Amino acid sequence: MGKSTRRTHDQLAYREFGESSPATTRPDPPPNQQNLTIQASRKGRKGKTVTVISGFQVQPATLSRLAKTLKSQCGSGGTAKDNKIEIQGDHRQMLVQVLSGLGYAVKVSGG
Repeated sequence: MGKSTRRTHDQLAYREFGESSPATTRPDPPPNQQNLTIQASRKGRKGKTVTVISGFQVQPATLSRLAKTLKSQCGSGGTAKDNKIEIQGDHRQMLVQVLSGLGYAVKVSGG
């Protein structure tokens, strides 16, 4: 089944699933306008500690790039999902320094 479009007076008649429309993407807010929370968590991870950074208001591509930077700074693995970044291990203090250096407002949650 092929992709077909029929335009009548510049209106779209059909679009294949997954095709993006001319996106009107909003720019990411500056880092100093984002309040991030860093916490260490073990819940649901079989006792392994993970540092979770939440509060991002950025596009998924920006979040992925930032996660890559933070993972390399910590020398650890991790992931970016649901507007959160998870870094394997307890790296709260290092992440506070790195994110503050990038201009983010950071708060550590938990003990």
